[in-house]
Amino acid sequence: MYKVLAYQVADAIQIKEAKQHVDCTLLFQDSDELFYQVSADKFAYVFQYGMVSFFNLDANEINRFLQVIKPPDQSFFSDKHTEVVNVSIGDKVKVEFDKVILPEINSEMIRLVMLNASQSVALTRYSEITETLLVETNEHTKYLEAKGKLDISGSKLKRFIGKTLNIKNKISENLYIFDAPNIVWEDETLNTLNLDLKQTFDLKDRYRFIHHRIDIIKENLELFKDIMDHKESSKLEWIIIILILVEVVDMFILKLI
Repeated sequence: MYKVLAYQVADAIQIKEAKQHVDCTLLFQDSDELFYQVSADKFAYVFQYGMVSFFNLDANEINRFLQVIKPPDQSFFSDKHTEVVNVSIGDKVKVEFDKVILPEINSEMIRLVMLNASQSVALTRYSEITETLLVETNEHTKYLEAKGKLDISGSKLKRFIGKTLNIKNKISENLYIFDAPNIVWEDETLNTLNLDLKQTFDLKDRYRFIHHRIDIIKENLELFKDIMDHKESSKLEWIIIILILVEVVDMFILKLI
């Protein structure tokens, strides 16, 4: 029995810099990913969005690899999000609830397992982040319901909106749940394996749920912004009215004098 271990170790990993320090056989690379064969039956996968995945590496080998790719001025997360997938060798490709069966140690098949496991970990992290944002948003809506006004300043609201948009952009940029590596279009077995893995990890539904949650947060924040804009507009109108009254009173006094 082999194991795939996927970790979220950082917000981002510099792919070009990591490539310069890893002394293993590079099987695939692009601007966002590095897929290595460490030995005959051991593989490592590095993703730009802070994910790393390992196949059949022990704890010491994983720690050494992480030290190699870690920049000297960056610290990895101490509390890592993790996904573990058991892989066994059998007669044919089969994805079960608790394990994946492969006919052989095939680098492309293993790469697909590692890719989908990594996506699953990333979704778990983004789910936690968006849940926290939604809880915070709900606190503001409860206050609005109870007091009839907002308990957040304009600058804090703008930062909150910016944070939400940045998270949405990161998800769209880094998680290509609906895409597949080019190799799967050339091999029916790989394509079937990829689809089965996505279904087992429930990637598409989890991805849609996170986006739906972000849409709810955005809708609330847009309402908050409209309320705040209306409040500022009302203040401005009152200032103008007061200035006009002062001017009228001043003219009346001058006429009396």
